[in-house]
Amino acid sequence: MAVHTELLAIDALGPSGPYRAHERQMIGDVAGRPLAELTLVPRLFVIGAMGALRRAEPLPVDDGVAALARAGSLYAGGIVDGVPIAHHELTVCRATGLPISVVRRATQKIARSAAQVYPSSQAARPSGAVNDWRDPLTRVGRGVWTRRGDVFAVLAPGNEPEVHTLWLEALALGYRVAVRPSTRDPFTPHRLISALRMSGFRNDQVVLLPTSHDVADEIVRGADLAMAYGGEDVIRKYGGVSSVLPQGPGRSKVLLTGDVDWRDHLDVIVASIRELAGRACINATAVFVEGDPTPLAQAIAERLSTLPSLPPEDPDAVLPVLPVAEAQKLERSLLDRARGTRAWLGGYGIVDELGDGSAVLRPAVHQLDRPDAAQAAIELPFPCVWVAPWTREAGLQPLKETLVLTAITQDSRLVDSLVAEPTIRNVYVGDHPTWWMEPGVPHDGYLADFLMGSKAVIRN
Repeated sequence: MAVHTELLAIDALGPSGPYRAHERQMIGDVAGRPLAELTLVPRLFVIGAMGALRRAEPLPVDDGVAALARAGSLYAGGIVDGVPIAHHELTVCRATGLPISVVRRATQKIARSAAQVYPSSQAARPSGAVNDWRDPLTRVGRGVWTRRGDVFAVLAPGNEPEVHTLWLEALALGYRVAVRPSTRDPFTPHRLISALRMSGFRNDQVVLLPTSHDVADEIVRGADLAMAYGGEDVIRKYGGVSSVLPQGPGRSKVLLTGDVDWRDHLDVIVASIRELAGRACINATAVFVEGDPTPLAQAIAERLSTLPSLPPEDPDAVLPVLPVAEAQKLERSLLDRARGTRAWLGGYGIVDELGDGSAVLRPAVHQLDRPDAAQAAIELPFPCVWVAPWTREAGLQPLKETLVLTAITQDSRLVDSLVAEPTIRNVYVGDHPTWWMEPGVPHDGYLADFLMGSKAVIRN
């Protein structure tokens, strides 16, 4: 597949239409070649845009649901802003270093999520609440499910495009939405918001506001509620702010107890580590096994070692790619933090240069000697896994602070404890990879739990 070389212009999408600011940022591909020029809007533009969202009225529910479905179809199969989907996918692939197969999968997931977003959001509605105060049930008194605000902001990540399926739910619930894109992938939200506007959403209902970091907080301040993605710095910054839902590292894990044979489940374990190029918060970064972890660590390493090093646009690519300097920096960090562990894969480095200024991030497998080793909490943006022993005495402590835990066990009492643990957000029992997600099933809880609330209404 040929690499597209025409420089793209990514404008802001404001309440009055596309806007190109004087300040712009060059976006390079994984080989360091210029790929696009991203406009960066100033603070006053953000303030004006957030005010326009606040003054706007939401679409009627049925109109919004239909527009979302049309937008998903257009995003995945139509020409948006003059760009066909194959060109868009290649651009995202070269900008992010994600394999083209992962980007194509995200395209279909965005389209499917847009078509199912309303019933997905309704899965979070309390059974005792209705959607409208006019519902006949309010004559005897009922909870009415209502928005906690009018304007929702998203500080988006650039690790993988599927994340943009989540904020569509806010539109379905009547919020006006502002998205600040990542500079690694502004292409996905730009195409999606353009498709939404082409499908029936007005310009003052959903906007794209690329900004510098110091202006991003203005977007959060101008919204009623916000969702912010990032690392530990985001958790520290927004963790105590009730109006912000921080989305930090997932630290997803796999647990195998002594009553199962890991050999029967190796496919699921390896898939949890390597699918989505190991870049998502739902990829497994630690595997805990009751008993000797050595045979399992060796088997995982043998499987991952056979993955090919290919440019991201190659149909057979499965590993992520970064500019060489970024890859080398990540490699140094891994080698430093992995000291004292037993390296089965990646012990001498993970950088495999492709000769064009880019490098594949090869998998890494390290064995730990105890379940509470600090490395088990390290999440890195490629297939990197820490394999550790687990004991009943260690209990749940090593398994806490986990977005997804795949528990391969026959111990139902242990599953009871895992489901009851508040810091384990999702529990998959048996042969279900950590990356499994479906519309209508909570991710980090239901987003609607954050966006909506219930109030009592009784009427004559």
